[in-house]
Amino acid sequence: MLTFLLRRLPSLAAVLLASSVIAFSLPRLAPGDPAVTIAGPDAAPEAVAAVRDALGLDQSLPSQYLHWLGGLLTGDLGTSFTTGRPVTELLADRAASTVELAVVAALLMSLLGIGLGVLGGNRRSPAVRAVVDGVSSALLAAPPFLTGLLLVLALGIAFPVLPAGGEVSLLDDPVIGIQYLIMPAVALALPQAAAIGRLVQTEMRRNRGEEFVDLAMAKGLSPAQVTRRHVLRTSLGTGAVAIGLRLGELLAGAIVVEAVFARNGLGTLAVTSMASRDYLVVQVLVLLAVAVAALIQILTELVLAWLDPRVRLGAS
Repeated sequence: MLTFLLRRLPSLAAVLLASSVIAFSLPRLAPGDPAVTIAGPDAAPEAVAAVRDALGLDQSLPSQYLHWLGGLLTGDLGTSFTTGRPVTELLADRAASTVELAVVAALLMSLLGIGLGVLGGNRRSPAVRAVVDGVSSALLAAPPFLTGLLLVLALGIAFPVLPAGGEVSLLDDPVIGIQYLIMPAVALALPQAAAIGRLVQTEMRRNRGEEFVDLAMAKGLSPAQVTRRHVLRTSLGTGAVAIGLRLGELLAGAIVVEAVFARNGLGTLAVTSMASRDYLVVQVLVLLAVAVAALIQILTELVLAWLDPRVRLGAS
């Protein structure tokens, strides 16, 4: 496993370097000037020029990029144009909310996705498979913001059993905090769980036709033992890959879900920073998202190799 990780480090560094260039360039392609936004639309050209000089926006783009990259390597993420606070402080203030939502949603996504896949992959229950297929199709068709709005209308307004919006940290009050997390986590997790369930279900059906299943049956194992020890274990490798891939989409969906449920997380920070042309904050958020996705991919490959012996044999 250590050799596997060492082999991935050069590619990870290359991905992060390329992503830093993209993260630096994308905000500057959008129309608008942060200096004008800060100075005001009616500010004199001299005032706008003074703001640009203070923010370092009067330098060439290569100089700005190298200065920002050097700060990243030394742990200095810069200072927000609009708030005047260090970007590190802004991320620290908002990260806990997004991490709580992402962790709870990821757990729900994984449990529901694998559960749906196992139920749908059970060849002895055609009726159950039909129900699972119908539920999965409905969940896939509903985007998180629509599911979130329906949950707010149903459980927050019509039958007010859960808070319709806002947040309380789990560290401050776990009981109240989880009540605020249930609806946004469910809205975020359901579409991804349906996609994972489809993949696990398909993989289980495919694995039932493999030679190792016939060999296990010939050894006298019961169908339940074959399913649990061989079919399910090898199919979970595909489930692990699907979970890793869907985690990236889950993080992206958190931006919309946080807006629906009025959560003050990184998604809300990204939206406000893009609207105010706060380049440094946007750049760091984009690069952070890429870094998390890359690390998740490496961890997913490790889990896949651990679950499926065929992957280990192929790698060796």
